[in-house]
Amino acid sequence: MTTSKDLSIDINLLIQNIARIYANEGNAKYVSILAKSQASAEQTGYDNWDGGIYEYTVHLDVPHQIYSEIVKEIDDIAAQIISKLDIFIHHYDKASIRKLFISPALIDIDNWQVNAINWLSGAGVTNQGRVRSNNIANREHDGLLFRSQAEIHFYDALKSAGVAFAPLPVFLRGGETYSRIEPDFIIVKDGITMCIEIDGDTVHSETPAEAYSRTRILTNEGVIVERFLASECSNPASAKLLAKRVLELIQKHKKNRV
Repeated sequence: MTTSKDLSIDINLLIQNIARIYANEGNAKYVSILAKSQASAEQTGYDNWDGGIYEYTVHLDVPHQIYSEIVKEIDDIAAQIISKLDIFIHHYDKASIRKLFISPALIDIDNWQVNAINWLSGAGVTNQGRVRSNNIANREHDGLLFRSQAEIHFYDALKSAGVAFAPLPVFLRGGETYSRIEPDFIIVKDGITMCIEIDGDTVHSETPAEAYSRTRILTNEGVIVERFLASECSNPASAKLLAKRVLELIQKHKKNRV
């Protein structure tokens, strides 16, 4: 890694490298935050202790959607990111990162008043993909949220197939054992309800036991859960083939219930 020895100049290089560390750890939430942020840093202080320390403040401007999902834990997230930045601080002589602020990005939207009025009337309001998650849905397609390009390809394939389905819906179960889940897709066809999970996101993984536990609120109610690799829908053509396989599976389950 080549540095300029000026932390304020290298902040994007540092953010890139800690994002790689989080990816290796399988921490999709932090990768999403960093990948979607605009980073800046400035020297905001100087401490004479121990020969002098230059103090820096880092700013991360994130999309409003991500900010609203993480605002309740924003102090903890900032502290965690600072600890990762400190891994590389030895590249900068007498430097210290003392503060990190995560803020919603300042954006200028044409016709924002019309958009705001539409929102007040209910247009575009959705809880799809809005449940707080360790894997933030940060891709938008057809006005809906997704976590990966593979999911978008599969969405397009299902849409072309003319089947009834819900991408990234939110399911809640109340009571003493409250739980919530965001399955990748729910398909309803011919009396069969199937949950499709697209596995293999480069920064998100879970054990089979974790996957079973997460989908239990659906399987306990008779929902069929099928899991596929993201590589099986990595492009539009393969996604169409996968959609065809899924619809064939639904037909087999229907016959087995007769």
